[in-house]
Amino acid sequence: MINNVTDSIKYIEMDDTSIELFENQYKVPDGITYNSYVILDDKIAIMDTADRNFQTEWFADIEKVLGGRTPDYLVVSHVEPDHSGSIQFLLDKYPDITLVGNAKTFPTLNQFYSLSDYKSIVVKEGDTLSLGNHNLKFIMAPMIHWPEVMVSYETEEKILFSADAFGKFGVSKDYLEEWLDEARRYYINIVGKYGAPVSVLLKKAATLDIQKICPLHGPVLSDNLGFYIDKYSTWSSYKPEEEGVLIAVASIHGNTLNAANKFAGILKDKGITNVSVIDLANGDITEAVSLAFKYDKLVVAAASYDGGVFPCMLNFLNLLSSKAYQNRTVGIIENGSWAPSAMRTMKPIIESYKNINLIETSVTIKSSLTDKNIEELNALADELIK
Repeated sequence: MINNVTDSIKYIEMDDTSIELFENQYKVPDGITYNSYVILDDKIAIMDTADRNFQTEWFADIEKVLGGRTPDYLVVSHVEPDHSGSIQFLLDKYPDITLVGNAKTFPTLNQFYSLSDYKSIVVKEGDTLSLGNHNLKFIMAPMIHWPEVMVSYETEEKILFSADAFGKFGVSKDYLEEWLDEARRYYINIVGKYGAPVSVLLKKAATLDIQKICPLHGPVLSDNLGFYIDKYSTWSSYKPEEEGVLIAVASIHGNTLNAANKFAGILKDKGITNVSVIDLANGDITEAVSLAFKYDKLVVAAASYDGGVFPCMLNFLNLLSSKAYQNRTVGIIENGSWAPSAMRTMKPIIESYKNINLIETSVTIKSSLTDKNIEELNALADELIK
């Protein structure tokens, strides 16, 4: 699909609606886009390619945009295969094209592909490339989320080609509500560990007059850019986005889930409006991780299992650790019919997170809820709110 970013900059969008798992782990029920861009000037620059499964369709759109002209440059901002997968295909068609990357780009590229001889330019922080009226300024963005990543700022039309930053799951939508949830899930699960490098990039971006953001996944962003940048600033600093509670549940026979739903009702009765319950055994764990970062409070409710905790909860807590979960308040509910062990397994993991307020009040259920447990859930809710 060909769209205009501006009259001289075209947006080539490949919509992958057949994929079930992005990077073979993230559910994408609404698919994913692979974006590349073409800057038409005295010289022509293609900004990244597309996944190899779309190389024929992608190249057909490239040829339409070129209109018989020959491209001069391919800027490689990110070597991950969903963006570099069509480079050899492009080189076969245009062997004189020059690849533009940084010192880490080409060694990484050569690890993935046995490319034939190609021309290359190695750029560093602040270097520029003139295309005529358009000029690209290169900004290094290591560990967002690979070490070779760089972004490009086009100085004439004030456009940031942002690599994987500001991307989202799903096919492109322009409106904020559609962007926000899938952009958050994308950021937290893919980029979330690398908050410090993202903050560095945001500081660099703050010095630029940016009118449009062109990511490698999702829509081109042009209106209310402060909204998107503010979200990235919040996410990268590990601050809660909203006040609210995620109740993450690992239930075997349904009794722990029943307790979690009862606790959600208690919270709502006490005036907490933002309450989400996710069944980790049956829901999307990446959504649970995303919501854990969205809200300022988390309650984990889990069944004991094999002298530890039900495995989906252990997976969830370890994922939070790998994404540098921090700056939140956490409460614990456990269930164990004869030898409750979930809490003693979960607590050390939670205590290992940075700047966590672990609530002293906890609830231990033995098989199913009792009146005493409901009193304890009320006490846990009161302390969580306080």
